[in-house]
Amino acid sequence: MIDLSNSSKASPLVHTINTDPGNLWIKDVAVAIDAPPDSDLNPNPETIWSREDHRTGRCGVVSPRILALPRGGFRMYYSQILPRPGYPAGANDYDNASTRILSAYSQDGLTWVPEPGVRLSPQEAGVGDFRVVSSEVVPIGDGSQLRMYFECCAGSQEETNSIRSATSADGLKWTMDPGVRFASAGHNYAAPRIVFLENGWCRMYLCDRGSGIISLISSEGLKFHPEPGLRISQDGAYDSHAAFAPEILRVANAGYVMFYAGYSKAGRSDILRAVSSDGLTWVKDVGPVITPGPTGWDAAKSSEMCIIRLGATGKESISYRMFYEACDGTAPNARGVWRIASATSQHNKSQLPQ
Repeated sequence: MIDLSNSSKASPLVHTINTDPGNLWIKDVAVAIDAPPDSDLNPNPETIWSREDHRTGRCGVVSPRILALPRGGFRMYYSQILPRPGYPAGANDYDNASTRILSAYSQDGLTWVPEPGVRLSPQEAGVGDFRVVSSEVVPIGDGSQLRMYFECCAGSQEETNSIRSATSADGLKWTMDPGVRFASAGHNYAAPRIVFLENGWCRMYLCDRGSGIISLISSEGLKFHPEPGLRISQDGAYDSHAAFAPEILRVANAGYVMFYAGYSKAGRSDILRAVSSDGLTWVKDVGPVITPGPTGWDAAKSSEMCIIRLGATGKESISYRMFYEACDGTAPNARGVWRIASATSQHNKSQLPQ
């Protein structure tokens, strides 16, 4: 969670909440961001289509990441999947698809309006027509600029890729930073997430495909050094195939909560939860907090997510909304249309480490 209404500076406050969102969530009744239909394979970023338009999964939207803005409202960054020239299957053949990073704005955290323009294209990132995915946007220093970390892919998910970054003064126009934030021969990394620490350093959490979720440390947000061990290992009933895309919240005076996507097989993902007192050693919940389906836009997969804090209304306590990528499984091999869906927390007293 990146909440610039708590602090516009690079501070642990941007991740800090007073209450644990818990493990009880109710899915909302409409998608937040829909996929382009098959009739619009070269869409304008700001286009809104009818829910009834025909979709087979050639196009999709994934990887929601949200900034709560300093003066109210929210900006969502997300990746739009499109067919790459010569590969008409698009998102249903993800390794050969193209993605770009777009944005949408919401005043209330419920209704979203796509914004004009492309925030970052694969061409700008130097990977031709391939993919830029999973944009994590955080403040730099005093908050006068933002930095976007993202996965940069010039081929399949089996190939070596890199985590790179770009900077912006307004969150809309981005300029690539020189160099690579992190890469390692033979590894494919995904879904970078940043947590600011009390000592002024920052920690990046990453999915190391085939292993689980790892972490790296940096004093200035540009050069990252791996920390020993795994933060989340792929050894549970719900994450034996992949542990992916952590969302980390700091609960005041209590510890950390992580939500992450667990794949038990290639065609099935649930949203899972873990807790930690130090951000390094994590204890997994027994079961999922969100499961796919049984029908609808997340019939096959509930995956990469982010969380925002909603304000209290009258006698109601503060609640939270989770946005997650959802796949309906309507194409072969549990593929299909990827959309961004949401769920709202039903407040409970989940136990955190002391």
